[in-house]
Amino acid sequence: MKIRGIITGLLILILFIVYTSAYVVDETEQVVITQFGRIVGEPKTTPGLKFKIPFIQEALRFPKNLLQWDGDPGQIPTKEKTYIWVDAFARWKIVDVVEFLQTIGGIDINDSIFKANVKLNDIIDPAVRNFITSNRLIETVRKTNRTLELKADEERNAYIDTEYNITIGREKITAGILRQAQPKLDKFGIELVDVKIKRVNYVDTVRNSVYNRMIAERKQIAEKFRSEGKGEAQKIRGEKERELKRITSEAYREAQEIKGKADAEATKLFAEAFGLDPEFYSFTKTLEIYSSALETNTSLFLSTDSEIFQYFKGYSDIQ
Repeated sequence: MKIRGIITGLLILILFIVYTSAYVVDETEQVVITQFGRIVGEPKTTPGLKFKIPFIQEALRFPKNLLQWDGDPGQIPTKEKTYIWVDAFARWKIVDVVEFLQTIGGIDINDSIFKANVKLNDIIDPAVRNFITSNRLIETVRKTNRTLELKADEERNAYIDTEYNITIGREKITAGILRQAQPKLDKFGIELVDVKIKRVNYVDTVRNSVYNRMIAERKQIAEKFRSEGKGEAQKIRGEKERELKRITSEAYREAQEIKGKADAEATKLFAEAFGLDPEFYSFTKTLEIYSSALETNTSLFLSTDSEIFQYFKGYSDIQ
């Protein structure tokens, strides 16, 4: 029984020693082995099962994938002295874990990452400020000279083309920030993978003036459309008046033609009637004169020999 208990105890001790000496390196990790606070051996960067001396050596794990740095938004003046809020971010990784541990330090991985972000603040923020102050605002906002189509009227789908002269652009500015910051991070075993500007905005004192200018520009655009609309309305009215005069003129000409044809036809009929019985024609025309000239309140002083009363005289002779 004693031998069996000793063997069991040895097996448990061996399993405990193996358990405390073995560790697994993940694909996203890199491990540094320290012995009494000193780094021993090479960093373990390949995944798999690894071993260390139990109780004496300690495995410190550090991320091997990309890490995030998010800067604090700051007020920065551009080259034309326009104050803007700039919010930048970056992606970085640990490429030399030994240098990182020796220069950054930290009681654990979270503390080391925190201290690394502090270093990044001290290096990237001045680089961002340096490039923003050295360039115009439009260079920070845009990256090409592509013509902007600004929609000015939703109902009319009207657009206004706006061109800018971009010489550097946003991408070259962020690339310059990365180039300026990277040499200062090499001694910490950090590689700065990418730097981007997340947001650019005017400060409150400038924002109101910008909004007022935008409102004035929109009003100017609206006034332009109104004047164009008034001009188009006058053009339509002029065309309508011209068309109305044309229709009236053609109608008057057609009426005169019809009237002329009717008069000609009437004259022809009168002539034919006069040729058939001149005496009857003269009689009817004289009656027409009576009806138009001798009204109720008409007074005439004529001689009895007047030809206008020739038919009355004839009637009196008959009586």
